[in-house]
Amino acid sequence: MAEPGGSGAGAGEEETPASVPGQTQSSSGRVLTPEERDRLGCDRVLVSEFRQMKLEKEAQKNWDLFYKRNSTNFFKDRHWTTREFEELRACREFESQRLVLLEAGCGVGNCIFPLLEEDLNLFVYACDFSPRAVEFVKQNPLYCPERCCAFQCDLTKDDLREKVPEGGVDVVTLIFVLSAIHPDKMTLALQNISRVLKPGGVVLFRDYGLYDHTMLRFKAGSKLGDNFYVRQDGTRSYFFSRELLDKLFEGAGLHSAASDYVLRETVNKKEGLCVPRVFMQSKFTKPDQSQSS
Repeated sequence: MAEPGGSGAGAGEEETPASVPGQTQSSSGRVLTPEERDRLGCDRVLVSEFRQMKLEKEAQKNWDLFYKRNSTNFFKDRHWTTREFEELRACREFESQRLVLLEAGCGVGNCIFPLLEEDLNLFVYACDFSPRAVEFVKQNPLYCPERCCAFQCDLTKDDLREKVPEGGVDVVTLIFVLSAIHPDKMTLALQNISRVLKPGGVVLFRDYGLYDHTMLRFKAGSKLGDNFYVRQDGTRSYFFSRELLDKLFEGAGLHSAASDYVLRETVNKKEGLCVPRVFMQSKFTKPDQSQSS
């Protein structure tokens, strides 16, 4: 995953970037139809506390099993990352400046390897909740310890500073990762990330947005809490509003520089339906000394 947090894509439903035709970015989210609102309003019964505790306890096992089933073929390489987030280049004061990136929730490396190929002045720390996913990263022919350090990490309890220098990272990518973490532990994960981010550094975020089609299609018996659901394989997914997301990052000392809903429609060929997709795409910054003084 990318960790409890992070599968690289909530169980693999990650999407293409906002720059493709048919997508719009908006400061306001998707408006439900009356039928959708009624359906969500009727879904009030939560998964039992016993099962919720079991899901939390077995979160790592469930993501490891996910990668065992899907190997490295489930996610498409994210060749869109640099096009989508030009801050990866904009962070440099000069073109040949070495950039240090942390991908929190790297999955099997579908983001980092295209970046390493494209940017020769990049060093990447890559961590994931799933030991199996980390092993896939290390077995990739493109993996080079001189340019990449991959390690297993639970962002909610393992101190990143054991592997990453405090304040040593220019950019953190957090892509379809936070949604897989229990809401009660999201702030812990963000505080952990903030410690290794340098003052003035940025977090590039993309994840599921409130009222995405995947949220609306969960069946009864899948709801864990407000906007929080469990899939059939035991992995979990949260759906963010902009307001909650900004509040979470502010709680970790990170300020919102840009935060938008990405709205698009995709065609489900199997069912012959056009379905609404909603993602959050955001950029957060860590104040530098002059801003925080």
